[in-house]
Amino acid sequence: MADSKKSILFQWDGVPSVGELIPLSLQHVVAAVVGIITPAIIIAGVCNLAPADKTLLIQVSLVMSGLVTILQAYPLFGKFGAGLPIIMGTSFAYVPTLQAIGAANGIGAILGAELIGGIVAVLFGFFFKKIRVLFPNVVTGTVVLCIGLSLYSVAIGYMAGGKSSANFGAPQNWIVALITLAACIYFSNFAKGVFKLGSLLFGMLVGYVVSIPFGMINYESVVNASWVELPHFMPFALEFVPATIASVTIVFIVAALEAVGNMTGATVGGMDREPTDTELTGGLVSQGVMTMVGAFFGAFPTSTYGQNVGIVTQTRVINRRVFAVAGAILLVAGLAPKLAAILSGIPQPVIGGATINVFGTISMTGIRILSKDGLTPRRATIAGLSLALGMGITMTSNSLAGPGMPAFINEVFGHSAIVVAALSAIILNLVLPKGGPDKEVVEAVEGAAEVQEEAVGALYKSAATGVPAVEHKPGSVKAYKTGYKSE
Repeated sequence: MADSKKSILFQWDGVPSVGELIPLSLQHVVAAVVGIITPAIIIAGVCNLAPADKTLLIQVSLVMSGLVTILQAYPLFGKFGAGLPIIMGTSFAYVPTLQAIGAANGIGAILGAELIGGIVAVLFGFFFKKIRVLFPNVVTGTVVLCIGLSLYSVAIGYMAGGKSSANFGAPQNWIVALITLAACIYFSNFAKGVFKLGSLLFGMLVGYVVSIPFGMINYESVVNASWVELPHFMPFALEFVPATIASVTIVFIVAALEAVGNMTGATVGGMDREPTDTELTGGLVSQGVMTMVGAFFGAFPTSTYGQNVGIVTQTRVINRRVFAVAGAILLVAGLAPKLAAILSGIPQPVIGGATINVFGTISMTGIRILSKDGLTPRRATIAGLSLALGMGITMTSNSLAGPGMPAFINEVFGHSAIVVAALSAIILNLVLPKGGPDKEVVEAVEGAAEVQEEAVGALYKSAATGVPAVEHKPGSVKAYKTGYKSE
């Protein structure tokens, strides 16, 4: 692949070749598709829906995920969408709360609460510029790091065969998962061109082939699926239950923070910059509006997908057409149940083996954001304590479900490390004093940066003039500005 073509993939605009575009888009699709359809399967089971209604939920989840992904790549009127390299899909952040609502009140109450929550999300997006001060790097970095850490168990669950599988943890699952992982590592580090950039897709193809002798492919679902089927407007009557609306609204706000973290992760990891206020507002508003529209068709709330942010960070491919085509594939899959069946039939060990390294990349992006301004004692306290609370609570089952504890506390905070970590980081950032040792460390870091800049300038000058850059004295090296001295 020529350098000119290669550079197009690493730019927001430009027209890649079809041979590059399709595999790079497909790897985003296969990384996201299980996450998109799984919440629909879970909620359909909780609500005791008929098989036809379950299929409808899967269908509209794919359609809405595709539409909102395309909007992020090509914002409507230049503002309705983020204009960032992100993939949108049905959000797992809502699943525990929606499960509880569905079991108690049914699918109608879920969709009614979702409609109101979408309105709140839109308002949050419009006013985000005014409240962005609440989300400095220490907060967004903590959220991104927590997203990566919380996805580790998801990847391991996939590698073991899927927690609902009767063969969970069986040797054949790990054989397929580890071969897939090894193939992804090989393509990522030793291949060239489109094989390197599409390492996840080609690694998954290897894993898919390996899984066939183990009987992991279900061809019956593909054969029985229809070719074309359109979504239905208002398949379920919307119900508005105040208690469910309140709990879902809280999750919408936290999911917005997760989206901010993922958008920040995508721009920092793929573009070496922070997202602008316009990009964040556009992403949040479009997410809220499309969630409102989706409620009328039976779709569940969407959000940015951390695993796809990891792919962006790993490959640094940010061309908007890659993401628009990925969205179009999801859209077509939703309208063509046979294609949806093929995508949803990818064995879970294959997906786990391909995504475990991606989730690790997300965590490293969070660390990168956290350390950008220097990891001072204050920032270390904010990040460390927030992560400890978020991960600790979710790793300890029913820690917020004891006697006398309101049920909504466990519903909102007991199942999502991201929710707890985000709110903890925001509160700690507001209440912990700035200055003191924290200020001294910042000044030292800034002084070190100045020293580095002066040293580089001196070296360039030395190379040009032949004059030594530094006057050396035996046993002593001085550093400009900071006053530090190494004897």
